[in-house]
Amino acid sequence: MRIFGIMTNQTLLAVPLFVFMGVVLERSGIAAKMLRDMALVFKNSNSGLSISIIIVGALLAASTGIVGATVVTMGLMSLPAMLKQGYSKEFSSGLVASTGTLGQIIPPSIALVLLGDVMSNAYQRAQNNMGVFSQETVSVGDLFVGAIIPGLLIVVGYLIYALFINRNKKFAPLEGIEGEANILKTLLPPATLIFVVLGSIIAGIATPTEAAGVGALGALAIAGLNGYLNLELVRETSYKAATVTTMIFSILIGASIFSLVFRGVGGDLLVEQIFDMMPGGKYTALLFVMLAIFIFGFILDFIEICYVIIPLVAPPLLMMGFDPVWLGILMAINLQTSFLTPPFGFSLFYLRGVADESIKTTDIYKGVVPFIFIQLLVLALVIIFPFFII
Repeated sequence: MRIFGIMTNQTLLAVPLFVFMGVVLERSGIAAKMLRDMALVFKNSNSGLSISIIIVGALLAASTGIVGATVVTMGLMSLPAMLKQGYSKEFSSGLVASTGTLGQIIPPSIALVLLGDVMSNAYQRAQNNMGVFSQETVSVGDLFVGAIIPGLLIVVGYLIYALFINRNKKFAPLEGIEGEANILKTLLPPATLIFVVLGSIIAGIATPTEAAGVGALGALAIAGLNGYLNLELVRETSYKAATVTTMIFSILIGASIFSLVFRGVGGDLLVEQIFDMMPGGKYTALLFVMLAIFIFGFILDFIEICYVIIPLVAPPLLMMGFDPVWLGILMAINLQTSFLTPPFGFSLFYLRGVADESIKTTDIYKGVVPFIFIQLLVLALVIIFPFFII
């Protein structure tokens, strides 16, 4: 019955639709057009290419939400250009890998969809344990709204760091990019799609699943406008969406079985007792959980953390009085770092696969460190100033 409930979960139906939307946009050539036009706009300013990469990466994150596709696309298009201009190998690789992870926190994000489902179940369980019969709910849409400001703060942090680290450097002129930039024509279709998808969710017009369906249809329309829509594209993207969705649901089913057994032997009660025994109260427990999730990010995928670790630690924290949306955003920012932390950060592997042989793996590892600190700084700001979220 638990497995059947997972497979018929209306919220999780948004996952294959958002994946399909992202893959279609990635294959439609819109990313290459955005990067070219944005680079033309900033070609006469110092650090112009790095600024363009961050802005385009943020737009791709909001329109695709797929980290792997963004990192690979940006790595193939922008990494060679950055090296030719004279950017350091560490900064170039770190910027591309980190910008690709924006799809984790900027809605509509697949990670937020999965986390929203987990936090909803955890909040319900916490209220059941406290004997609350008039229960409140938390939705994926709530997390989408809560993630907007932290996502923008991370983008601003990236921009400030890029400008600061390259402030005294002179770069060679950008080669191979000529002509006039038609920013409006290039940005209008994906910006409209983002507005429709997010706006319909925030306004309460559509559920995330319904909005994902609209987004998938809109992505096909954009592909058609760019002349890429054909049966081969539909076949490739459908296969990719099915593959990613199968992987996610396989982990979810396994995690569900694990959590059921774990609670059956009293593991959840043990976690609650550990939190209650911690000196310093609920904030000590929160910092302990944040540190644990960060460390797990070095060795586990974000989906595994989301479905195995968070269901164990979220209910006790929610019973301590933390806001579920605020707590969910903290975990989402923390999970974003798991894509950049070696040795198993997926962004590092994606970039290693497309980077030039002259870039060493150690260059990529060193390059992402400042961007990890930026993400952790935003995490700290959200903890200290919760009114960003609630």
